[in-house]
Amino acid sequence: MGTQEILQALVNLSVSDRLTIAEAALKLVLREQNSLTKDEQKRQLILAAITAVADYASDSELNVFSDLEGEDFYEYPDEDLHNSASYV
Repeated sequence: MGTQEILQALVNLSVSDRLTIAEAALKLVLREQNSLTKDEQKRQLILAAITAVADYASDSELNVFSDLEGEDFYEYPDEDLHNSASYV
């Protein structure tokens, strides 16, 4: 059974069954990950870093909010904070 068939079959399963399958799949991935040698782990990290470079490019959506760095989100007037019992 291929990936597409599995994904299509998931729709017909209950949430409980889907969670059971997800848990089993994650356990398999973790077991495989833990069995890698240090060199294999290093290669995977290098590939992940290379893949992530595009996410951190200056025009990517990942850093769209960095344009707001240093700006106040909302400025409360001093009188509202110090003279109102509703904030206490």
